Amino acid sequence: MTRPDFLAAAEGEPASRFYDIIVVGSGIAGLTAAVGAARHFKVALISKSVLRDTTTFLAQGGIAAALSEQDSPELHMEDTIRAGAGLCDEEAVRILVNEGPERVRELMEICPKFDRSGGDLVLASEGAHSVPRIAHAGGDATGSEVVSALAQAMRQGSRVQVLEHEFVVDLLTDGGRCVGTVSLNLRSGEFTLNFASAVVLATGGCGQVYSLTTNPAVATGDGMAMAFRAGATVSDMEFVQFHPTGLYSDESPIFLITEALRGEGAYLLNHAGERFMLGVHPQAELGPRDVVVKEMVRHMQGAGQEFLYLDATHLDCQMLRERFPNVYDTLRERGYDLCKDRIPVAPVCHYMIGGVKTDVWGRSTLPGLYASGEVSSTGVHGANRLASNSLLEGLVFSDRIVRDLDRYVASLGERARPSQVQLPQPRGDGNRPSQLAENRRRLQKTMTAEVGIVRRDAGLLRAIREINALSASLEPPGASLEEYELFNLLGIAGQIARAARLRHESRGSHLREDFPARDDAAWRRHINFSVRNKEDGGPAERGEPGGGNR
Repeated sequence: MTRPDFLAAAEGEPASRFYDIIVVGSGIAGLTAAVGAARHFKVALISKSVLRDTTTFLAQGGIAAALSEQDSPELHMEDTIRAGAGLCDEEAVRILVNEGPERVRELMEICPKFDRSGGDLVLASEGAHSVPRIAHAGGDATGSEVVSALAQAMRQGSRVQVLEHEFVVDLLTDGGRCVGTVSLNLRSGEFTLNFASAVVLATGGCGQVYSLTTNPAVATGDGMAMAFRAGATVSDMEFVQFHPTGLYSDESPIFLITEALRGEGAYLLNHAGERFMLGVHPQAELGPRDVVVKEMVRHMQGAGQEFLYLDATHLDCQMLRERFPNVYDTLRERGYDLCKDRIPVAPVCHYMIGGVKTDVWGRSTLPGLYASGEVSSTGVHGANRLASNSLLEGLVFSDRIVRDLDRYVASLGERARPSQVQLPQPRGDGNRPSQLAENRRRLQKTMTAEVGIVRRDAGLLRAIREINALSASLEPPGASLEEYELFNLLGIAGQIARAARLRHESRGSHLREDFPARDDAAWRRHINFSVRNKEDGGPAERGEPGGGNR
């Protein structure tokens, strides 16, 4: 019997739609999957907002790939594994760096606005890269240029039905495999059952679980949460990457100041005006993000301050304006002159390394369900993502998913027709908007304070208790976006906190004050969460260590 896990009861049976492939999410991973799958299949791309409202669209950093004669996939692999602090899956990394250059060249044919000088591609330096290998489009507007180009390619003569302002509430499962989704039209309030041979999750991360994040408001961990409910394994949830240079402010989302600015020579300064990264790492300000963030925290705590400074005043102003137009103009709107002022910055939640566990073809542990991009946990990032590998991951693994879809769909034979759909009984009127807003605020405040950059057991335990209390205070969800997002955030927050409490060491982006050392003997492994005996309604969750290689 086909059933969702989380759907509020609808009046009457929802309408049904039928596709070959459903892609959920419209960043670089989702658009790449949709464009590729549409060559052979009838595809639906579902986005809870509009195509440009994604983390990809906001990305200032570029795409890392071995594109120059001075570079090589082997060197890119060494840098990635070194940054990943012992937890990278080497097979996945090898695929990323070897297939990446060709995928980026294909993207350049679609998006002609990659930066060039005299006909040659301009490659920039970023943290923990041993050579310049970051390709940018439109200076510091790579994300928006790439999304716009891919969206245009998708709309031109493709077989993709684009469904914007439609929120995927849950996955449909039948006989132990994924057979579609349930979606809520945010304009009409109507539910729809969307059936397909396979579903590709490309829903991005969960930055909104924190009060201070660079992620857009749509980043509420929906894909991770629904995949877990449907029976897929999630992995490495304790590894949340904090970017060193978010503009210090109370806005949401926080404005990110691209790492490429430090690649051009900008300094990080403490309140005494000193370059504190000198002597800490051979690459100074361009060390791995976890190393830079850890040192920033030490200096902020020592000064009793919540921020430090980014200083580009010694660099050529004309270069700054031309190379970083978005950063320059945005800072000017906020009262800062990049050419003259030291800019207050602080580490801020930026990227979810963990997610839906997949193999190197993007296949989750639930047949018929694939995941790509930030929602996934492929193993390429280990415990700390190398700068600008995120867009590359979406390109490479979405392409591999498209190739595997031919095999998977062929293995099914004729398209399976759904059996009877079991819909839940009415659950009441849901929760008051004011309570939803307050619970979300409390959750974000708790996660920032207790499960943020530096963690300790007592704080993690407080966070788990608060998350449980917030969940218990709510009625089952009604039929509103705000309710579904909050329930998803609470589920993901609980997994982050529990995984962080289980890992008794500091590794990569996971820093434990009470376990400051890295412990390869005991903890060079992954922490996985999964539903046990889902079909029989057994225990809701289990955590287990995974092997060092996935």
